Amino acid sequence: MLQTPSGGAGSGTAARDSGLMSIGTVLNVLRDEFPEVTISKIRFLESEGLIEPQRTPSGYRKFSAGDVERLAHVLRMQRDHYLPLKVIREHLDAMERGEAVALPVVGRQRTPEDLQELPVGPTVARLGRAELLAAADVDEGELKEWESYGLIAPLADGSYDAEAVTVAALVAELGRFGIEPRHLRVMKAAADREAGLVDQVVAPLKRHRNPQTRALAEARTKELAALAVKLHTALVKSALGVRLP
Repeated sequence: MLQTPSGGAGSGTAARDSGLMSIGTVLNVLRDEFPEVTISKIRFLESEGLIEPQRTPSGYRKFSAGDVERLAHVLRMQRDHYLPLKVIREHLDAMERGEAVALPVVGRQRTPEDLQELPVGPTVARLGRAELLAAADVDEGELKEWESYGLIAPLADGSYDAEAVTVAALVAELGRFGIEPRHLRVMKAAADREAGLVDQVVAPLKRHRNPQTRALAEARTKELAALAVKLHTALVKSALGVRLP
């Protein structure tokens, strides 16, 4: 449970007197659980009607403990369930009306019997085209444009993996800053080259007949992918001369 700060020096006199928090304080409270959250993200969720903080006469946002709890719930539903904002908003509104509502999910819900029958080992969640559109909260035209630039691609059977939802959400968010899909082709090309390098390293293990060796190949792929992502992030930070969380 998130706790309301007692009102340190950084909260401001008005915040101490009223128990409300500034957007900077809210950011610090949330970052323990959501290290990627930004002030821009909080403002965007406000613009989408997910939260409604109070405003001072000067126009500054002030958040109550309830606002912060609602915001954290929104972020969890995005992170853990890939739900579009419209679905999240409807779910929260129903909860506030006191209705007993189940958490919406993307795709078919599994019963306990289904879970018992699932194979042991890593699996890849797959979505249909309609599910991807709903999960990423985008329209058909946007998805077709992103596919034309190679940013998102269906699997051989026409479905999409779960990462496609993350990619679609990030492409949409970058678009709010004027970064168009065509601008992102260079990032896709770099990602393909990085993936090719990782695949080159683990290819001999993947071809091995021993199941344990193939399992090692998958673990090694994940390890190398994580290192590649960290290196990419560090290089971008260095090139921009900024420090990011």
